[in-house]
Amino acid sequence: MSDTSELLTLIEQLDKGRVLCVGDVMLDRFVEGSVTRISPEGPIPVLAVERESAMLGGAGNVVRNLSSLGASVELVAVVGADVAGDEIETLLKAEARTQMHLLQIKGRKTAIKTRYLAGSQQLLRADRENYEELSADDCDALVSAVESVLGECNAMVISDYGKGVLSDAVLRRLIVLGRDARIPIIVDPKGNDYTRYRGASLLTPNRYELAEATGLQTDNDEAVRSACNMLIERCGVEGVLATRGEDGAILVHSGGVFRLIARHPREVFDVSGAGDTVVAALAAGLAAGASLEIAAELANTAAGVVVGKVGTAVAWLSEIKAVFSDADLMGSADKIATLELASDRVAAWRRQGHKVGFTNGCFDVLHLGHVSLIEQARGVCDRLVVALNSDMSVTRLKGKTRPLQDEVSRAAVLASLAAVDLVVVFADDTPIKLIKALQPDVLVKGADYVVDEVVGATEVRSWGGTILLAKVVEGHSTTNIIQKITP
Repeated sequence: MSDTSELLTLIEQLDKGRVLCVGDVMLDRFVEGSVTRISPEGPIPVLAVERESAMLGGAGNVVRNLSSLGASVELVAVVGADVAGDEIETLLKAEARTQMHLLQIKGRKTAIKTRYLAGSQQLLRADRENYEELSADDCDALVSAVESVLGECNAMVISDYGKGVLSDAVLRRLIVLGRDARIPIIVDPKGNDYTRYRGASLLTPNRYELAEATGLQTDNDEAVRSACNMLIERCGVEGVLATRGEDGAILVHSGGVFRLIARHPREVFDVSGAGDTVVAALAAGLAAGASLEIAAELANTAAGVVVGKVGTAVAWLSEIKAVFSDADLMGSADKIATLELASDRVAAWRRQGHKVGFTNGCFDVLHLGHVSLIEQARGVCDRLVVALNSDMSVTRLKGKTRPLQDEVSRAAVLASLAAVDLVVVFADDTPIKLIKALQPDVLVKGADYVVDEVVGATEVRSWGGTILLAKVVEGHSTTNIIQKITP
């Protein structure tokens, strides 16, 4: 449908847009472990809990996706005056380029979805929610918060999860504000009455939501086009982007009908959260000045990246670039990651049931000893993360004449090894920050250390992980190599 060069150009411009996101923010909790027996109290599995985590859900996941794409974000949302609300605020503070405007309401429960998982299998989801509409005063406060930042934004996302924040009256006021500001209004809809979104620029239902909202079949291209046209006419919106899983998406608006071919990874693991990715990428593209067709292609591709992960996940720019460049999603260049991207990938690997290993070093001149360490580390895990000292870190540890190779070169060499799944450069003298963030199952160092000397050993053992002291290949070190080649 579109030229690849336009898509790649758009990717480089995504940081120029600012998106207003308003809607239902939630807390997604994950309780993970293993199941080895059935309860004697009833025919149910017993989950041996190994780790617990939390991340932003609902409109919060839209924010995460916008942030991962490089867009600036203004979030207006409601939370309760409770622990979960405080946790959401803390998580939002960690999102780059994001400004939050949270209305904390006493007596209102913050929405929480808790998922219990054994490996990649979800055993149970427990929801704690509040469906009550906001009071008139709280509605006014929400709309006022939107008005205060709308002038700085290039697009508006309305993320509706049906939790009472976006009443019909609030929606009408938000859409009027967006239209007066002459910015695109993209709605991730809920329920089956889409007339609530009259005046919006674009709706983004999936094929099942589209069928529910129109009462029509959506099992082929022509049926989807007909259903989209019905929504446009009935609901007074400018267009519809209908996502169709493995069949891609169809965009219908005044400029015509456009079919987008699915861009999926080798295997689809989980479609949850893909709708958040679609609406975020679409808004980010439009906010950066792209045409609707190009922005829709970006959204379609980002969704293809996300469904290759498990749980509520995001699409990172490096992953999208790889798709547009016809590159392998896990090629050498894409193995080099920031801590944020590494955390995302490690979480996805873990939910797929993989054991994650971790080792670190300067790896200034890659030699047999290094290769042996990496191979031994990879032999005790399913996925291996290698933490690499930055140039400044190496200089502090090894002296002014080191490193011989800069961190970009050293990272590229490590990433080219089949045994290495991810490389993360760190600037501190030790990788303890990375270890605490990634929580590896196995921590590997050379046997020239003792366990109590290994940085992170205490922490790894605290969450049930193990320490491996790898055999050292005698006579092989960067220092020896330097001495041999130095006159």
